[in-house]
Amino acid sequence: MQRRFQGPPTSFIVIAVALIQVLGTVFSAGHQAALRPLDPLAFILLLAGPAALAFRSSRPVVMLPVTLAATFSYVILGYAWGPIVLSLALSIILTAAAGLRWQAWLGAGICAVAVVLFSVLTGGETGLVRASAGIAWVAILVLIGEGFRRRGERMAEYRRRREAAKQAERDEYRLTLARDIHDVVAHSLSMINVQASVALHLGTNDPEKLRPALEAIKAASKESLAEVRQLLGVLRDDAPLSPAAPPSLARIPELVEDARRGGLEVRFENSVDPERVGPEHLGAVHLGAAQQETAYRIVQEALSNVRRHSGAASAVVLLELAGNALKVRIDDDGAGMRGAAAGNGLTGMHERVQALGGTLGLTSLEPGLRVEAMLPLNLTQGEHRP
Repeated sequence: MQRRFQGPPTSFIVIAVALIQVLGTVFSAGHQAALRPLDPLAFILLLAGPAALAFRSSRPVVMLPVTLAATFSYVILGYAWGPIVLSLALSIILTAAAGLRWQAWLGAGICAVAVVLFSVLTGGETGLVRASAGIAWVAILVLIGEGFRRRGERMAEYRRRREAAKQAERDEYRLTLARDIHDVVAHSLSMINVQASVALHLGTNDPEKLRPALEAIKAASKESLAEVRQLLGVLRDDAPLSPAAPPSLARIPELVEDARRGGLEVRFENSVDPERVGPEHLGAVHLGAAQQETAYRIVQEALSNVRRHSGAASAVVLLELAGNALKVRIDDDGAGMRGAAAGNGLTGMHERVQALGGTLGLTSLEPGLRVEAMLPLNLTQGEHRP
């Protein structure tokens, strides 16, 4: 695709060049003798060149032939000398800037030949110098147009890359938001569904235990509502409608407790102190907000899948430091994958882990399934782990 030099508005260029050529020629004609006086044809030729520049955006191929014809006709007819060559010089520049290189060099070559012939015919000691200067100038005009063209192409490429980067950022933002919505809604609805089933069962067989199940449903729905409102606040570029604590290691025990209230026996093995994982603690392990949220979402999604799909009776959640990584592992004694296709939840876990440069693996157990993620961590200065 040809790139065209933008520059000033076309109307401004046409009017300015027309005024310079007409007024400049009229002024210089009063100081020249023995030349053909300016007549209507002379003014038509003086205005034809600037008028041709009006096609620089729509049909740039028209500019140079018209200005060449108008300029040469004016000179051959013997009218008073003036700034008639201004429109010709600009047409050479704009033609090259529009990407019509062969036409620009052809027009420049015609001008160079005309300058040489004029210098030879007029003779004089300075003829060769004038010819050399004229050739150099027409070549410079083409090179100026080439410079404008290349600048326009670089600017267009810069804009294209900037738009591509913005689009990639928007796509990543939407993908992250979709994962967050899935994790929040799927986990909360799964827990509410389990607790509602328990409540229905208890309402018939053990009414005294009905209240704790209903309280669990209320707490889960309230927390889910707060997180969904927070996500909607992000979509509206607004503050959250209701404050909600961000997902972190410190909130993983809440997930474990929710699973227990749903009837799943969960053992939580944690050797990472959530109070000493931030950069504000000298010598502490540096787990950023993204790493902590990823660990939280992995546990959340894994426990949701255990309750919804596996039919497991128990699970083990493990958090520990392994070298320069945080290990997050969830084991259960359920049915495992058994040929089931990976859903949005597992896809989201993979995407979160890969974004941090970590790994996520699914391993079949006898019975059950193991979900294990390794999240790289950064060590603060002064501490090095093997």
